[in-house]
Amino acid sequence: MPEPPTRIDITAAAAVLLGELVERHGPVMFHQSGGCCDGSSPMCYPRNEFRVGGSDVLLGRLAGDTPFWMSADQFEYWRHTHLTVDVVPGRGSGFSLEAPEGVRFLIRSRLLTDAETEQLESAPPPTGAQLSG
Repeated sequence: MPEPPTRIDITAAAAVLLGELVERHGPVMFHQSGGCCDGSSPMCYPRNEFRVGGSDVLLGRLAGDTPFWMSADQFEYWRHTHLTVDVVPGRGSGFSLEAPEGVRFLIRSRLLTDAETEQLESAPPPTGAQLSG
């Protein structure tokens, strides 16, 4: 049986950096707010230092156990896309853990196929409110 579709993935290069950040900082998480400027990039935080809001949407887990959250408003814009976390040279936000490394995480996207959308929409991702209850 084929693997079910996912909403989020990570490139090999980004997974290596993520592993280094976890080794250095302990468990981490991603959040993408959809705000202007750096808010449109995924931010990587120590897991216990960022509080997920009740309307944030869990897109999935990367590299084993790293959750990737997105604000509900941003999710509405991106719900028909498959997102891939990548890493590129350059400085992103000073708040994201990779900033001192001279690289930044970014999102690459593609449209989901009709079949992927149908499967994913039949079991929508949990929100922060659902997980905290």
